[in-house]
Amino acid sequence: MRLENLYDEVKFISSVQSDFVLEGNFSCTREENTIYRSYLSLLERNLKCDQIKEFFRKFKVVVDKKIPEFGGLGGGSSNAATFLQMANESCRLGLSTDELCQIGETIGADVPFFLYDVDCANVMGIGEKVEPINEKALDLKYNTPNIKCNTGQVYRNFREKHYKELSLEKYEELKTISSREFLETFDAYVANDLCESTLELYPDMKQHVRQGWFLTGSGSTVFALNG
Repeated sequence: MRLENLYDEVKFISSVQSDFVLEGNFSCTREENTIYRSYLSLLERNLKCDQIKEFFRKFKVVVDKKIPEFGGLGGGSSNAATFLQMANESCRLGLSTDELCQIGETIGADVPFFLYDVDCANVMGIGEKVEPINEKALDLKYNTPNIKCNTGQVYRNFREKHYKELSLEKYEELKTISSREFLETFDAYVANDLCESTLELYPDMKQHVRQGWFLTGSGSTVFALNG
C-alpha cells in the first residue's frame, strides 16, 4: 500500500564531478545504498552505459530523507524505483516498466511495487509479481521507535523457526478480504508472518505491537487504522 503523505524527495541537481555523487542523510555507505546499486545495475544491463555515466558527471543525486530508516516503510525501495524512473527518462534509455522491474527486483523485493503506479496491490514471488487491487489507500497512523530491526536477521530467524506453509485454498481466501477488513479481523501475529520472528529478536518491540497496532514488514514501524 502506497501512502501519499510519506515520501522522500529525490532530485538530480546540476553539478560537475568525475564520478557518481549521491547526497543525503543515510546511515549506510554509498555501496550499500539502493540508489547507487540501481545506478550500477543500469550500467551493467544497458548498452547506453556511456550515456548514463556522462549524465551523472553533470548531475548529482540529492535525497531529502523523510521516511525513517530501518522502519520497514519501503524508503530504500521507493528511492531505488524513483531513481530508475528518473534515470530512464533523463538519460533517454527507453526502458519499459517491465524492464525497469527486472532491474529493480535485483535491488529489493519491494522495488517493483513502487515502479507501478498503483495505490494497493498483492505482491507475490520475491516481489516481482505485482497484482493491483481496486482499493484506496487506508488512512493510517504510524510510529517508528528507535529500534533498528535487521531485515536479514528477521528473515533468517523466520525461515529457521517460524515458517508455516500456507495452503492454496487459504491463500485464495485471504486475497478476497479487503485491507480494512483484514486489519479489523486479525491480530498483528496473524496479519504479518514476520511479527513473531521480529519480536523474538527484538523484545523491546513488544510494547509497541499492542491491541490494534500492527508491525510493518520486519519492523520497526508499527501502524494502526486512523479511525
